[in-house]
Amino acid sequence: MPLKPLHVAMVGTRGVPARYGGFETAVEEIGSRLAARGHRVRTYCRRGPDTEGDAGPTLTEYLGMELVTLPAARRRSLETLSHTALSVAHLARHRTDVAFVFNAANAPLLPVLRAARIPVATHVDGLEWRRAKWGPTGQRYYRAAETAAVRLSDALIADAQGIADYYRDEYGADSRLITYGAPDLTGVGDDRLAELGLTPNGYHLVVARFEPENHVDVIVEGYVAGDAVRPLVVVGSAPYSHGYTRRISDLAASDPRVRLLGGVWDQELLDQLYAGALTYLHGHSVGGTNPSLLRAIGGGTATAAYDVTFNRDVLGDAGRYFRTPADVAARLAEAEDDVAECADRGKALAERAAAYDWDLVADGYEQLAHDLAARRTPGPRRLARRRNTPEWAWSGTVASDG
Repeated sequence: MPLKPLHVAMVGTRGVPARYGGFETAVEEIGSRLAARGHRVRTYCRRGPDTEGDAGPTLTEYLGMELVTLPAARRRSLETLSHTALSVAHLARHRTDVAFVFNAANAPLLPVLRAARIPVATHVDGLEWRRAKWGPTGQRYYRAAETAAVRLSDALIADAQGIADYYRDEYGADSRLITYGAPDLTGVGDDRLAELGLTPNGYHLVVARFEPENHVDVIVEGYVAGDAVRPLVVVGSAPYSHGYTRRISDLAASDPRVRLLGGVWDQELLDQLYAGALTYLHGHSVGGTNPSLLRAIGGGTATAAYDVTFNRDVLGDAGRYFRTPADVAARLAEAEDDVAECADRGKALAERAAAYDWDLVADGYEQLAHDLAARRTPGPRRLARRRNTPEWAWSGTVASDG
């Protein structure tokens, strides 16, 4: 017997079209598939220019999803929570069958949804309290919000096994493990690379927001200190981290091999950059399964990643890993010394990418939506408490060297 269509709300992100990060990519990919399957999907979006690029005219519908666009405070510390506050207030007045809330930082607003009797699952993301951009007050807030997500959500969603392990070990709380999807970019072509003066397999690539936990500075420093011949192409910027951005710019200024492109919003060109690189360098360390990493392996690109559990889960033995600038220099030298072996690793990664399928991800969210609506989820864990695991143990997300 087919399951009935549901009315699903997706709350807590910048919304769609996806222009910023992993949450927005997930909302677009999952929401559009749920809508195509007959569900009514409402996605909450932020009003006005995006922090990285022009969001364009306000839309009311996109890929079958109903869009509700609301403003947000333009301060880093208030932007997410202020927008989500308006979103949940709207949602409480315009009920849906279930809600997916993205980002544990929004958990203090879950009582509004509970009062409205809307079943809710929270996608808890990574270990946000470990990000250097948040000062002591911000880090305390994120730890408290994380606990609130456990206590107030009907279900938790983890996009990586390491995140699921963290919530189990720290709170005794199980999560629904639903990863992201990897697009197949192996056939995207390379005709657009000439616009940037690039050739296939003729450069190394980094795509990341400029934040300390993404280690763009470590990658650039290692590249500059090494002897790689192919240029390093860096895609990304930061809306807030001006000091960190300046450090990256200063490192790159002395070396004409480093090309800082800023944000690239042309998806066709960006996909060709991923697929056309000799290597992709991935420095993310505190999130879960990262869409940029999946996009790179979906392009069949040999990848070296910062050595943490999240990245090893995705790349396995087909990946290469780094922790220091010297490691980066060594990985790049290895790649340029043996291009054929690099290509073989890229093919192995493309095979791994096939396991990260957006249709399967949508299946997971669809089943969870029905479980929420039928009250078949664990429900709030109102007495859950942090077990006060020392922070060094969650540097335990860092894997062994190798």
